[in-house]
Amino acid sequence: MGAASLTIDLDAICANWAALDALSTAHVETAAVIKADAYGLGAARVGPALAAKGVRSFCVAVAEEGRVLRRALGEGPDIYVFAGHMAGDTGLIEEADLIPMLNAPEQVVRHMEALPGHGFGVQLDTGMNRLGLEPDDWAALRDDLMQAGPRLVISHLACADEPDHPMNAQQLRAFREMTDGVAHRRALSATGGTLLGPEYHFDMVRPGVGLYGGLPFADARPVVRIDLPVIQTRIVRPFETVGYGNAWDAHVESRIATVAAGYADGLIRAMGDAAQVFAGDVPCPVVGRVSMDLITVDVSHLDEVPDSLEILGPHQGVDDLADAAGTIGYEILTSLGPRYNRSYTGGA
Repeated sequence: MGAASLTIDLDAICANWAALDALSTAHVETAAVIKADAYGLGAARVGPALAAKGVRSFCVAVAEEGRVLRRALGEGPDIYVFAGHMAGDTGLIEEADLIPMLNAPEQVVRHMEALPGHGFGVQLDTGMNRLGLEPDDWAALRDDLMQAGPRLVISHLACADEPDHPMNAQQLRAFREMTDGVAHRRALSATGGTLLGPEYHFDMVRPGVGLYGGLPFADARPVVRIDLPVIQTRIVRPFETVGYGNAWDAHVESRIATVAAGYADGLIRAMGDAAQVFAGDVPCPVVGRVSMDLITVDVSHLDEVPDSLEILGPHQGVDDLADAAGTIGYEILTSLGPRYNRSYTGGA
């Protein structure tokens, strides 16, 4: 088998959701963010597994993702769309029974004219300056929106992965000032905000990356394993080089294994020789540049080279790999390409 294997543990995703859910009191609902195809892991498999464990609210980025998820979930669960009601989305929102999070005055007008009586939510900007009604727009539209009855009123924290960052308290204060007295459900926190404590929980929390084993949820169970098949091994003599640009040269005679994966598979080039792979419990350093389809690894210290080497799993999590690449775990997860032989465990 030439392609690398990607194994996704649905039970671990569900366990991570349950652990985050346990951080809130009983009246707080814990939703699940499965935008970007469940952070690259397959919304059509992840969504039903979470629904079977009791998740009743899901969040996606755009309406097209919501349609795919509705087909996987069937009727019943709520599906919130962060991008709101975009031009051209009306039929899709109605057909898939999606709940757009209206985030601009023109979206409010579009939704109320095109789908009067259809469920909606409201997104507010509390200082991130990305999506959401700004305070002046909210003040002008608040009474009409509240009379129409939003399913949810939300905002989003910019610095929740830094618990001591003053922006957290600033946004919490702004959200309270904008929404105290609103007789509808409120939500402020994703994974990081859920970990900040009860005052950030309101009526719903909506974890995303924490479900998939990523920081800032340090206690998350690992979800993803990637095993790279060894295509070839060779002896590289002193002063010979390996890979593009002669990026690595041997100081002593070395055994180098070439494995089948590269930046086309989301193992991004920037990680270079800061990354490692594992033969069982034994780390093996990446040497030379990561190329499109191949990575070279120094296995000189192994008594026997296995058929495959693990680059992501219990020995090296998604954020460890991200650190080697100078990025974040989100980018690693959502970049995993289509060539993997994907398999799922658990979720029954």
